[in-house]
Amino acid sequence: MKLAGRIALVTGGSRGIGRGIVEVLAEEGADVAVNYVSNLAQAEEVAEWVRAHGRRAITVQGDVSKRADVEAMIDKTWAELGPIDLLVNNAGIETIVPFLELTDDQWTRLNDVNLRGPWLCSQVYCRRAIAEKKKGAIVHIGSIQAAKVLPGRTHYAPTKLGLEALAKNMSAEVAPSGIRVNTVHPGYFETDMTVWIKDVPGATEMVLGQISLARSGECRELGRAVAFFGSDEASYITGQSIHVDGGWAGK
Repeated sequence: MKLAGRIALVTGGSRGIGRGIVEVLAEEGADVAVNYVSNLAQAEEVAEWVRAHGRRAITVQGDVSKRADVEAMIDKTWAELGPIDLLVNNAGIETIVPFLELTDDQWTRLNDVNLRGPWLCSQVYCRRAIAEKKKGAIVHIGSIQAAKVLPGRTHYAPTKLGLEALAKNMSAEVAPSGIRVNTVHPGYFETDMTVWIKDVPGATEMVLGQISLARSGECRELGRAVAFFGSDEASYITGQSIHVDGGWAGK
């Protein structure tokens, strides 16, 4: 197992891609803290799945855009599971709004969660890890929209492309302390954030037609990429990004 005996914190880990990541990390030997914002029952269900598969798990509530929440969830994980080895910045939100109709509040909220959140979680984690001389890894979860233009995402796409710059610059500063930082960009995965595609006539066929493997991804497939970046197999990789998208970005 790639992550035997390690501790992971997955933000937004109670559903969709986040749950897939949690499950793979647990199967690879990690104990996992599952972050959620409001749905405790959903997060606890994921934690129970982890426990049923022989690993420890806790749930940690918190809005990743709020420093007090982030500090509390890092502290709780450290106290109840142990020092964090892997931080996965998965929590994110998406709305589809035409550029000319975008409001200040829509821009600010989405940027707060999708870009400020990973920066804030990473900073709090790194300060704690460096103070305690703890090595580790951080993985940001981006999006295919860092490489592809899709309508109504002039507020969303920059946050996901921004994660690449965040990872590259962070990695240079924290590498001397033994912390690696990388980004994984998912393509089309069938989750509650993408279910709307099925309601648009012809949309599914159009998207799949742009994907070399001609299918949607499974959340665990993304989880395996995250597990790799969090493991010693990626010990010489930092500041990098990869698309787990079935070949979509390259077409």
